[in-house]
Amino acid sequence: MTITPQRLHANSLFLSQGILKAYLQGALHDGTQSQMHHTHRIAQKNVEWLNTIHQILAVLGHRSWIYREGKTRDVHILETSAKFLQIDFNPDELNEHQERIAYTRGYFDAEGGLPRSLPSRFYIQICQKDQVELLKVRNILEEASISCGRIHNPSVKMDPDYWRFFVRTDSHERFAEIIGSWHPLKDAVFKTRKMI
Repeated sequence: MTITPQRLHANSLFLSQGILKAYLQGALHDGTQSQMHHTHRIAQKNVEWLNTIHQILAVLGHRSWIYREGKTRDVHILETSAKFLQIDFNPDELNEHQERIAYTRGYFDAEGGLPRSLPSRFYIQICQKDQVELLKVRNILEEASISCGRIHNPSVKMDPDYWRFFVRTDSHERFAEIIGSWHPLKDAVFKTRKMI
């Protein structure tokens, strides 16, 4: 299901709190935790995705605020003190299929990649420093009959702790239909490619 900040309030009537929370737990992989302030922060150049997260938090009854970091940097921060968020959340604790899908959507929105330009060969990849965490996401995709390549390190010399995997070409459409994206830029790529 495609969701936009404008439609979030209406769409949230059809989404359980568990699904919204699971999405945010996945999206949090693009964030950091401040022990001093007891908050979580997500940084993005594109403020639209932060607005989506802000709306989801509001639907769940949690406050968040968005601000620009520095006067010259083109980076925006969403910060929240929502206590249910866990930087080390384990998706294996999710029993509901739709919650596992939502977690993976959030994770993809935080750590996934797509080509931006139309002429480029299409791909779907997910990257992360934590290989074990990445394996859990890959397992959820495989459970949903979305075929993935192996997890590998593309350049041990450049970064020995950088891991990624690709969704296989024959599963691209299934990924777009089942996982999709609530990130405005990634959602636009799927729509431009006529995948959703």
